[in-house]
Amino acid sequence: MRNTVTVYNMPNSGKALSFQEPQIMGIVNLTEDSFYDKSRIELGKLTDVVGTMREEGADIIDIGGMSSRPGAIEIPVNQEIDRLLPALELINHNFSDSIISVDTYRSEVVEKAADAGFDIVNDISAGHKDERILSVSARRGLVYIMMHMKGTPQNMQDDIQYDNLIVDMLGYFTERIAKAKSVGLNDIIVDPGIGFGKTIQHNYKIIKSLSSFSIFDYPVMMGLSRKSFIYKTLDTNASAALNGTTAMHMISLLNGADILRVHDIKEAVQCKLLYQEYWAS
Repeated sequence: MRNTVTVYNMPNSGKALSFQEPQIMGIVNLTEDSFYDKSRIELGKLTDVVGTMREEGADIIDIGGMSSRPGAIEIPVNQEIDRLLPALELINHNFSDSIISVDTYRSEVVEKAADAGFDIVNDISAGHKDERILSVSARRGLVYIMMHMKGTPQNMQDDIQYDNLIVDMLGYFTERIAKAKSVGLNDIIVDPGIGFGKTIQHNYKIIKSLSSFSIFDYPVMMGLSRKSFIYKTLDTNASAALNGTTAMHMISLLNGADILRVHDIKEAVQCKLLYQEYWAS
C-alpha cells in the first residue's frame, strides 16, 4: 500500500476519489464489437446494468462508445458522441452521484460529452491520437487516465518490439506526464496498457514489475479483465476467464495496482476485500 494517499475531487459527481483503498471500475461498452460480448450494453438496459454495478460495489463506471480491441474499426466522431450522450444523461439522471469515466481519445468527444456530466477521461493513447485532449481535460477540470499503447488498435499487435519493455514504458510515461503537466493537467492516473501492443510474456512482465510505475507517484490502473493473455494461457476463451482474471487481479493488487478496470464487479470486490484483510492481519 502507498505511504501517501492520493485524493482527486470529481467535478461532476461532487465526490472525492480517494486511493486509500483500491478502486473498482466497471466496464460498460455501448459498442457492437467489444471483445467480451457480455460487456456490450444496449441503452434500454443501461439503468439496470449500472444499478447492479453500484449495488455490487463499483466505485467508477467507465463508458465507452468505440471499441479499442485489436483490429477494431475507428468509427466517425459523431457516431461516438451520439452513443455516449444519451448514456451519460441517463446515468446522471438516475445515479447523479456516480463517478463516471469516458473511454475516448478524442478531444471533441470530451468537449461535447463534458456538458452531459462525467469526471474522468480514459485515454488509451495518452494524447498521441489527439494531443488537444490534454488541454481540454485540464480546462474542464477532469481527471485523466493515460495508457501506454504502442501503435493504434488497428496495428498495435503487428510488430511488437521493445529495447527494454519496462524502461521503454517508463520513458513513455515520463514524456506524456510532462506534456500533460505543461498544459495544467495534474490529476493523472497511469495505465500500463495490458494487451495493447504487448505479447503474452510482456503482459506478465508488466504485472510482475508493476511497482516500477510507482516512481511517478500517481495511481496505477490495471485493465486486464478476461483478456487474451489470460485465456490463451489457460487454453480457454474470454467467457471462461473469470477465475484467471481474479487470480491476476490479486497479483496486481499485491504489486501496487490502485484501480481494477473489470467486467465482473462482485468478484473484483471480493478480491479487494480479501486483499485488504490480508494486509490488515
